[in-house]
Amino acid sequence: MSDVIAPLVRDLVTWVAAEPRPYREVIEAWRTSCPRLTVWEDAVDGGFVELRPGGPEGLQVGATARGLALIGRH
Repeated sequence: MSDVIAPLVRDLVTWVAAEPRPYREVIEAWRTSCPRLTVWEDAVDGGFVELRPGGPEGLQVGATARGLALIGRH
């Protein structure tokens, strides 16, 4: 993960660690058309966030144990 992306991934993980967020909300907030700004993809690929069933809006995004460890370090 690049030095530019890492703080943004931590921000995303911190945001979903506070409370699970609907997938739709997360994608609207973190989607980008810039191929160099892959925050959502890096968070998923790194195992920092995961999709979970449940909630009135369907899939939820929450922080994994690895994600919690990431934000606990910073």
